[in-house]
Amino acid sequence: MAPIKTILRGVGPLALALLLAAALLAVSAQAATAQASAGAPLRIVDLGTLGGCCSSAAGINDRGEVVGSSDVGDGNNHAFLWRGGHMSDLGTLGGCCSGATGINNRGEVVGFSNIPAGPPHAFLWRQGHMTDLGTLGGLESFASGVNDRGEVVGSSTTTGGDTHAFLWRRGQMSDLGTLAGGTTSGAAAINNRGQVVGSSQTGSEEGPSAFLWQRGVMIGLTTLPGATFGGAQGINDRGQVVGFAGFPSGQSINRAFLWQSGVATDLGTLGGGNSQAFDINSRGQVVGWSETIASGTEAFLWERGVMTGLGTLAGLGSQARAINNRGEVVGDSASAEGFSRAVLWR
Repeated sequence: MAPIKTILRGVGPLALALLLAAALLAVSAQAATAQASAGAPLRIVDLGTLGGCCSSAAGINDRGEVVGSSDVGDGNNHAFLWRGGHMSDLGTLGGCCSGATGINNRGEVVGFSNIPAGPPHAFLWRQGHMTDLGTLGGLESFASGVNDRGEVVGSSTTTGGDTHAFLWRRGQMSDLGTLAGGTTSGAAAINNRGQVVGSSQTGSEEGPSAFLWQRGVMIGLTTLPGATFGGAQGINDRGQVVGFAGFPSGQSINRAFLWQSGVATDLGTLGGGNSQAFDINSRGQVVGWSETIASGTEAFLWERGVMTGLGTLAGLGSQARAINNRGEVVGDSASAEGFSRAVLWR
């Protein structure tokens, strides 16, 4: 299978280098053998598109409302909101493209959109209106998460051209800075306590490190033994953090981890070498993707020490991006034609 078509057209690589490196990995063409589920297996549902070939889901709230990005049929991609079985186009900030990355329980949606004849800016969509959240003085910004208080996090270029994590609240975008020695950072998620997680450079040649930001201070997280870089990608209201830990050059191994109270746990794989975790709900259920014994890539649900494969649409690969507190999971899976399709496991 040819690599799945990316749906993040128009987004500058600098702003997304830390946040989306894992998300943009091509889903492998090899068939993956689904793992036996400890309980009733989740059913996979194709959410469709806005008229084009491709779509991908990135967020879901506790009402089962799903957001993501979809090809609209002209080669451009727009943010969507799926609810009640119908996918709606959220439009753009006047440019060609947009994509939604998160939704809270109030139905507020965040993401990015190109501005007229310009680069992408972070947006907040609520009650049918899309608001430009601006930047930290640079040209582009990207929102990645929103909590139930309407606080938004993401990454933005600065006046000096670096990319920094931001927190937007009450109409003001604040620079969260970087870990010591770094010039680049990006925030991936925020919980209802205002704790933020993401990745930041530290001066290490290997890559960025996971961070937790709270009460105005950014701290680096120690993940798995031997890991030299990594990223935090999800956090729940209990302060449990998930992400990936990367190992030294030459090994080419990333492993999903769960961090809590200063201790990180390796979540394992579905039989292959690599895995990454993207989200965790209040029940401690974790979702992401893993390589399989057959060298394929499959979405997983990890719970109580057990990683379960969630299956695919056509046996060609999948990844899970978000989970709500009801245990419903969203992400994308390859269709029989080799295109990415937004899916819901429930």
